[in-house]
Amino acid sequence: MDTINIAKGKVLLAEPFMVDTNFKRTAVLLCDHSKTEGTVGFILNRQYKAKVGDIVPELESFDAPLYLGGPVQKDTLHYIHNVGDLLEESQEVGEGVYWGGNFEKLIFLINNGIIKPSNIRFFLGYSGWSAEQIKEEFELGSWVTADLDHNYIFGRYTNKLWARIMGNKGNAYTVIAQLPDYFAWN
Repeated sequence: MDTINIAKGKVLLAEPFMVDTNFKRTAVLLCDHSKTEGTVGFILNRQYKAKVGDIVPELESFDAPLYLGGPVQKDTLHYIHNVGDLLEESQEVGEGVYWGGNFEKLIFLINNGIIKPSNIRFFLGYSGWSAEQIKEEFELGSWVTADLDHNYIFGRYTNKLWARIMGNKGNAYTVIAQLPDYFAWN
């Protein structure tokens, strides 16, 4: 069993047989965690059917995918990026990984070609847990944690991300990563 290591900058991996469709086989980057305030994160491997330009008209020509960050407030836009030194008000989540920042400046930097799609990931909504809720779910075996790797966020392929991160944990997790999504019984 994984030790409880819930903290900003960690990645939560759903256990392989989680039935909650919001989180089945997801990898969630934790961007904020407080034992009194709760936890906020973004699902890294649920690409949405639209592009960011479909949601933000000022970014119409910016060819960046949009992801479903979680089931909470799906009408809000969030972003994770690697340009915290250029974007004021960003919060560092992990080494070289930032959350949020000044939105008007972000649009300016994107429209002037300074920020590329490979520098940023946009999310509709977020994943959120009240104080102690994530710990309770963890103790029930719903989640395991993994260390953050820059490529998990800014890499090109997200469709197999859950299995890749689970496999990178090694040992028994390598076997778990190879389990099929559904079992067919004879």
